[in-house]
Amino acid sequence: MNEMKPLIYDLKYQDFKNALQGFGQPGYRADQVWTAIYKSFISTPEEISTLPKSFREELRNAFSFNAFTPVKKLKSADGMTVKTLFLLHDGNPIEAVLMYYENRRTLCISSQSGCGIGCAFCATGQMGFHRNLTSGEIIAQVLHYARILAEDGDRVTNIVIMGMGEPFQNYASVLTALDRLNSPDAFGLGARRFTISTVGLIPEILRFADERRQYNLAISLHTVDDELRSKLVPINNNYPVNRLISACRQYVQKTKRRITFEYALIQGVNDSSEDAEALARKVRGMICHVNLIPLNPTMGFTGQPTSANQAAAFCNILNESNISCTIRLRRGIEIAAGCGQLAAEDKSYS
Repeated sequence: MNEMKPLIYDLKYQDFKNALQGFGQPGYRADQVWTAIYKSFISTPEEISTLPKSFREELRNAFSFNAFTPVKKLKSADGMTVKTLFLLHDGNPIEAVLMYYENRRTLCISSQSGCGIGCAFCATGQMGFHRNLTSGEIIAQVLHYARILAEDGDRVTNIVIMGMGEPFQNYASVLTALDRLNSPDAFGLGARRFTISTVGLIPEILRFADERRQYNLAISLHTVDDELRSKLVPINNNYPVNRLISACRQYVQKTKRRITFEYALIQGVNDSSEDAEALARKVRGMICHVNLIPLNPTMGFTGQPTSANQAAAFCNILNESNISCTIRLRRGIEIAAGCGQLAAEDKSYS
């Protein structure tokens, strides 16, 4: 692939329209191509049969329609989870996961290749940081799976930015991508169908609150004990728990939107009744939901997932404190569906 060509998914509509006018094309051609990309999910200009052949060739020569190359695809035994490892044009890896639920088709997509946060139990963190993705590379992950689903008469219903990377370290590209995917003139998915997950970068949380966006916000919390959280999530040294919870309260107060706390349950580390009670005290009175996630094991972390009984007991303590809580169904364990696991298993990608 010629990486000097602009990736077409990186272009905003007006920029694309201006570029086509430079080719001497009428304005409606931009609408035809834009609709073909974001509504019909074409992957090459040749698929747009309504365009003159000469113009299709111009498009192919002027723009790249390939953000990456799929190099490995795994499907869980129950067929409900599909994970794909992609290589970007510069050889850096990213991953995206499609999860089938009864009434939902949820995508978990990446915002960076690798991650510099270094969370102890995260395979992506164990890889280290490679680079930020462009908005087009983020969008392309969604369009890849949208094409696959469309072949079965199905569609994407939810998108979570919980794959490789810390989304708020790539704030501009992530929000540009989500705004395009949300736009009725492009992909057209409702704002509340998106969730951004952050480890807790306070300046960006407050910026996000000020912008009053309708996308959902999730915080990877995992414990409210500062000493333990700094071991699990080193950025806690910069943004300790009390400051983070205060920022979350400001977000909820300003937006009137519920915030979600992600909590990976690690056996004997953060799953005791005392841990649950401490969490309940910290978030009491906030419009929030706690999403408990039994740990996805990774090669670089010796911790084990908490037992089903202990997870239920933890959840019960929160519910009894009038804090909304659920235990997330673990998906795709046998295909290493946790963030970064496919790339981390092959050292040539990490």
